[in-house]
Amino acid sequence: MSQSVGIKDVARAAGVSVGTVSNVINRPDTVATETRARVQSAIDRLGYVRSESARQLRAGRSRIMGLLVLDMGNPFFVDVARGAERAARDAGLGVMVCNSAQSAGEEADYLSLFAEQRVRGVLLTPTDASGRNIETFRRHNIPFVLVDRVGDSTTECSVSVDDVAGGALAVRHLVDAGHRTIAYVSGPPGLNQVRDRRTGALNALAEAGFGPGSLRELPTERLDVSAGRDAGARLLGLADRPTAVFCANDLLALGVLQAMYAAGVRVPDDLAIVGYDDIEFAAAAAVPLTSVRQPAVTMGALAAELLLEETEAGNGSTRHEHRRVVLQPELVVRRSSLSAR
Repeated sequence: MSQSVGIKDVARAAGVSVGTVSNVINRPDTVATETRARVQSAIDRLGYVRSESARQLRAGRSRIMGLLVLDMGNPFFVDVARGAERAARDAGLGVMVCNSAQSAGEEADYLSLFAEQRVRGVLLTPTDASGRNIETFRRHNIPFVLVDRVGDSTTECSVSVDDVAGGALAVRHLVDAGHRTIAYVSGPPGLNQVRDRRTGALNALAEAGFGPGSLRELPTERLDVSAGRDAGARLLGLADRPTAVFCANDLLALGVLQAMYAAGVRVPDDLAIVGYDDIEFAAAAAVPLTSVRQPAVTMGALAAELLLEETEAGNGSTRHEHRRVVLQPELVVRRSSLSAR
């Protein structure tokens, strides 16, 4: 019923003008108490729900921010969304969460949808390595903040983790445990996060006096458990199998762990494993997983706060300067990497 009831129906039922109904909804203090009660009674009786899209068109400001992430199947991005939603709710806004599924085409479609819906702004974890989707979206003059990606601080805000440092933490831990040959299950090479974590791994090997040949890279098309199982099968097929593996995220690491378990390879005695993100499942795995922790909830909240600050500046109330926030990762050591070499 509420979908077919309009403001004119409420005005007719309450015996007042459309303008009075509008004032009750938007500026109730300007309406006499008795009239306000009569209009509210009509609203409740008819089940009227105001058209938010129409209100936004009149006001020129949406109460929705968009959030576009690589994979909502990854608990890391669920935590990012939790942080963003918390900050948005505190500001009286909602969040439209979309999943690009690591597809540049789907990313472009969702960015177009955000533009059509005139969202307040967008929190974006890009998947298009060419940057064309972002450049196209800029034409709409909708503010956006990059999440889990270092941006150019002169053109947009970004909130990320120092993935070079994170990759170094993981591999330095393995080198200190006595490992000399390490596999890197890396994910799609077009993702900045994947490349930065690899750079950090190579830096840690160089610090220990080892060349890049000590890191055996096993790229995957996706960053999920299935891709990790596939990488684990390839790892098992290597003639000179490394004694440790560093994975670009925890889902890959859990897939590798499953492959090792199925093949009878002991973790960590035969193969040490380190993941990245420290999702909830990492600690709950059959062999608790050592992982590089990212403060995902904090990342989402900070990104939303930067976006809100920018949109308020666009409304003329404050001054905004684009900032690049880089958070520090933390190594969480568990049993998957604790074998003695």
